[in-house]
Amino acid sequence: MIKKGVYLLLVGGFTALGLTLGLNLVENTTLLPFTAALSQQIKFGVIGLSALIGLVLGVLLSPRLMRLAVWVTVHIEQYLQKTPALDLVVGSVGLMIGLIIANLLGSVLSFLGPIGKVIWVAVTLLLGYLGASLFVKKREDIMALFASFPKFGKERTQKTEARTSNYKILDTSVIIDGRIADLCESGFIEGVLLAPAFILEELRHIADSPDLLKRNRGRRGLDILNKMRKDVDIKVQIYDNVRGLEGVAEVDTKLVKLAQRLGAKILTNDYNLNKVAELHGVKVLNINELANAIKPVVLPGEEMVVQVVKDGKESGQGVAYLDDGTMIVIDGGKRHMNQTIQVLVTSVLQTAAGRMIFARPKFDRKGDSGQSQYSEVNALG
Repeated sequence: MIKKGVYLLLVGGFTALGLTLGLNLVENTTLLPFTAALSQQIKFGVIGLSALIGLVLGVLLSPRLMRLAVWVTVHIEQYLQKTPALDLVVGSVGLMIGLIIANLLGSVLSFLGPIGKVIWVAVTLLLGYLGASLFVKKREDIMALFASFPKFGKERTQKTEARTSNYKILDTSVIIDGRIADLCESGFIEGVLLAPAFILEELRHIADSPDLLKRNRGRRGLDILNKMRKDVDIKVQIYDNVRGLEGVAEVDTKLVKLAQRLGAKILTNDYNLNKVAELHGVKVLNINELANAIKPVVLPGEEMVVQVVKDGKESGQGVAYLDDGTMIVIDGGKRHMNQTIQVLVTSVLQTAAGRMIFARPKFDRKGDSGQSQYSEVNALG
């Protein structure tokens, strides 16, 4: 209905334009002196012919104009959606300042006549573009200038933290790992998850790798990301606005710079990226650290029931695992291979790679504490 109404409006506009041109032709004796000698019937004929030409042009051109308008609107909307809100606001301010300066110059250039008007239009376009472009490129410096005022800076910092605290950038490792999807479904991860375009490109390269293991990992990451995007309760956005990062080769560096720009946190499993981000003042949410933090606490002297599955590094040692993957080194457990036994925890060691539990069989009288401590040291290599 709206489309039809716009079509009729355009056709009517073209018809009115043709009618107006016809009236000007028959009435403007200065431009066309011979029109004064025309009869009234011929004048009406010229006016009617002009209106008819306008009607025909409206019928022919209106659909194309409507398609062009829709195409331009869609592309502008897509561009604005990819552009951060801060860039839009700062660019608009720069555009207005440029237009104000151009308007002030217009009064000076008006004395030059038609040439001055042409120059004024060119200067207006140039200053408008320069104002918007310069303000967008210098947005950090402009925001820092306003932040130098104590009260405004404090309020702005609080508002910025409140606005951007819900943004979290996904790293390649955390997407491939897959646990992030379960965490989001459980409700422990809130806010908007951003998947930058360069992370998707890295996933695509991994998925196209000739190595079977890498190819499977890449495809798994893409499947997990698609699953998260289809879940209505998980907010995942593909972030394409990576202007200014094209010259940065390292993906980790791009992640850190993007997080600094947006004031966002990084979700990762990469230990090295974790440390680099912390050095740059970027907050990191490490899934491995979360997994270690929520493992059940085990204290020396507690009893556990485990199954010995393989030999340890030292003579007589056996190794078992908890359901969460925690390794249990059992002193004297080799002779209980493939058996489910009760053990007593002797000590717990937390390392960067995770947690390791040392124990001995509960009903084994041959183990002593000195030998147990010796075995623990050697088990760590």
